[in-house]
Order: sequence, then C-alpha cells, then structure tokens
Amino acid sequence: MAQIDIFDTTLRDGEQSAGINLNTVEKVEIAKQLERFGVSIIEAGFPASSPGDFEAVKQIANTVKNSTVTGLARAIESDILTSYEALKGGVQPHLHTFIATSPIHMEYKLKKTPDQVVEIAVQSVKLARKYFPLVQWSAEDATRSDKEFLARIITEVIRAGATTINIPDTVGYTTPAEYGALFRFLQETVPGIENVKLSAHCHDDLGLAVANSLAAVENGATQIEGTINGIGERAGNAALEEIAVALQIRGDYYRTQTGIVLKETKRTSQLVSQLTGVMIQPNKAVVGKNAFAHESGIHQDGMLKNPETYEIITPAMIGDASTELVLGKHSGRHAFISKAKEMGFELPDEKYVQAFSAFKELADRKKEITEEDLFVLLTDQQVASQDVPLYELVSVQVQYGTGNIPTATIRATTPAGDVVTVSDTGAGSVEAIFNTLERVVNGTVRILDYRVSSVSKGRDALGEAVVKLRFDERETIGRNASQDVLEASAKAYLNAINRQLQKQSTRVAVH
Repeated sequence: MAQIDIFDTTLRDGEQSAGINLNTVEKVEIAKQLERFGVSIIEAGFPASSPGDFEAVKQIANTVKNSTVTGLARAIESDILTSYEALKGGVQPHLHTFIATSPIHMEYKLKKTPDQVVEIAVQSVKLARKYFPLVQWSAEDATRSDKEFLARIITEVIRAGATTINIPDTVGYTTPAEYGALFRFLQETVPGIENVKLSAHCHDDLGLAVANSLAAVENGATQIEGTINGIGERAGNAALEEIAVALQIRGDYYRTQTGIVLKETKRTSQLVSQLTGVMIQPNKAVVGKNAFAHESGIHQDGMLKNPETYEIITPAMIGDASTELVLGKHSGRHAFISKAKEMGFELPDEKYVQAFSAFKELADRKKEITEEDLFVLLTDQQVASQDVPLYELVSVQVQYGTGNIPTATIRATTPAGDVVTVSDTGAGSVEAIFNTLERVVNGTVRILDYRVSSVSKGRDALGEAVVKLRFDERETIGRNASQDVLEASAKAYLNAINRQLQKQSTRVAVH
C-alpha cells in the first residue's frame, strides 16, 4: 500500500475565495479539526501577506502537533524570512515557495526570461533550506508550461535542496490523461526526482480537479493537495473529502493509504462551511445533504432489501450517523459538557457555561435539540472573539402587513459605545432591516448575496443567515443562527461589517 500524504490548503488557497475572511481564532479551530481529520500537512496561510495572516500561521504552527504546518512564500527573500519567523515554532518547520513557469506568466506577469526564472527559483530554494528542513517548490501554471523547461527547472531546484516538487494545474486547464502523462514524463526525465515527493495541486475550472488528482496518484504522485468542500478561487480546488473517500472505497484499484480519519469527514466539512459562510451544495459528493437520500421507488426498494444495492459509501463511514434527539430542556450541565466533548469540542470552562446557557434558552423554545443545533451553538462559542464587537445588535422590530410599507427599527451599540435607534423602510422585511442597518453603520453597503437555511428539521428549527456584502469597497461574509430568521439576518449583517472593520485595522499593503 503506497502512502499518499494529504496536503490541506483550506486556510490559504481556500480562504482566497471571494468574500471569505476568517479571523485568527477561526483559523486555529479549523486547523485543529484538520489535525483530527488526519491531514499530513496544513498550509496555514501566506505569512508575508499581512500581520493577521502572520499571526494566524504562527499560532497554528505553535498549536498543531500531529500535522506538519507550512506557509506560502513567493521566491523573495523577505517572504522566506517572514515565513520562518511564523513557522519556526512548529514541530517540523516546512516552507512552500513557488514561481510561475508557463510562457504567458513569465512574459506578462514576471517579465523575466526563462534563464532568470531558473536562477530565482534556485536561489530561493537554497535560501529556504538554510532555515527549513522541508521545502516544497511549486511550478505555478505547470500544466501550461513547456515540458522540457519544466524538467530543466525541476532538476535545478532538486539540486538546490527542494524536498517536494508540486506540479499545479493552476488554472484548471488539463485533463486526467494529460496530467498523468506529465507526471510520467517528469519521472522519466528529471534526475533525482525519485528522492523527492511529487505533489498534485488541481483547480476545478473544468470540473476535473478530483479526477486529475486521482490520475496523478495513478502516475506516481505521493502527495495530493486540495481543500475541504473544494472551496477556493474561481471554481475552487480539488475536494479533499472526495479524494480521501475515493481512495478508501476503491482501495482495490489505487492500493494506497492516506492516514485520513474518515469518521471526522462530516464534522470537518460542517465546520469549514459554517465558519466560511460557504454553503455545501445539496448534491455534493460525500458531504452534501442529499448524498444519502433516496427518492426513487426502485432505489428505496433496493435500499430496504440491502443498502449496498445503491450506497457505496455509508453515512457512518464519514461520521454522518443521524442522532435526532440528543439533549432536552431537562438535561444538566454535566450531560451537556459530556456531549460537547463527545462531539470533539474543547472549550474553556467559561465558554462551556456560556454555551450551556445558550442551550437552555434554545431548549425552552425548541421541542427537540439535535446534534446539528448543538454543533452551531458550540462552534459559535468556540470561535467567539474575546474583543468587544464593533457593532452589536440590541433589538430589532419589524412592522409588516400586506397593505403597509415594511418598517424596521433597530437599536444597536456603535464602536464609540453609543446606543442608537434608527428606522427605515423597504420593499420587504429583510430589505427594511438592511436599509436601517446601513444607516447605523454610516457607510455605503451593497448586498451581494443573502440566504437563510435551516440547521435542522421542523418548524422550530434554527435558521442560519449568511450575508455577503461589499463595504468600503471590500467583500466580506457574515453569519448568525437563530430561531428568528429576521434577527439572524440582522446579526449576520453586523457580523460581516465587524469582520471587515477588524480586518482593516490590521491590513497593511504587501509589496
């Protein structure tokens, strides 16, 4: 059984998705879950890009012990040295550096000759090896690069000390047959390539990222890169949960092992979805809501007789065993904390107290508390900022009638500590709330996307609101969950504004 290392870039490439802006606490929680999930390498961010990213990478490197933590660096001395300062506290410091190798990138983006690109790549790897025992080098836009030039530059960076060679399909251009052939060509052409790890990094612009990644495994790749739920720039990256399950289910064909703890799949997917605000499409492979749903009469009949007739993956395999009623209004604190720990949550005592209080409030209003409800409550406590919110909703009231103009009245605290009360109208209740909040935050806000979805089943289910907006010319996403979807919508709006203001306070220009 060949060992395939799983390289997760959810916190770097995944966070580059438009509108996603995780804070440091959320990044650390995702990294801890990725560690439980069993990924080999966690790409925690791009340390030189901002103080916020530097701090997040540093905290993750100092926290995670069972996965290798890496950071991205351009082929620039300052990037490499900054990354070392962030990563030096890790168990095994690892750097990921890159430079573009395709003709179009070298000519128009880098404005360098091929010889100059080779020299820059070699010098950056030599410098990195002075600080890092493990250095991954990537040929950006490798699949549109000249094969002979690709072989030449890889030969040189291996001589310079690179320990992993990554062949990215940066723009999602290649096909499985072409990608596999490229891996074979490099193994047949590059001297010393047998002494390094070969890695695949695929984007999903043509919907082929997972297929291309598996083709790379068939042709000698020993590391696969991707993100949870396939999030990432443009159409996203290869979905790691799909790759891990495919390698497990078709172990007879691939003959590999990954070290992934498959029962943590569902929880990892849920956590990333909730904290990024990026919804999982219902029919998504492995983790979608409909992944194990059967409506056809023929399918249902087969499932009743033998589940294997139509299910090649079981819910239990990915940790999706359903538990309808887990706790109720009469449950005590001890039972609540035991259930939280069973679900994988580790909270300080004061956070358990706050989470239990929120649980009791919900239990007074909701007949059944499901594991999905608890997941939302506990996650909110787990990643709650220690800082006082910049804006905080005190109350929201909406007057609505089919013959009247919807009017919202908002009472909120501002960053200055003032309490303001503002009213405005809209074509509907939500628009009235958003129009009123725009007056509260005193800025121009453009709503880019808004959605509400149920966390669990039933008329008393929690509703999770996600608001994607543009504020001060930057996109951001906010979220909140409540039984009152109008309250959740207002809080999600302010959550997005607060995230943007907090990020602006630490953002610096990257040159």
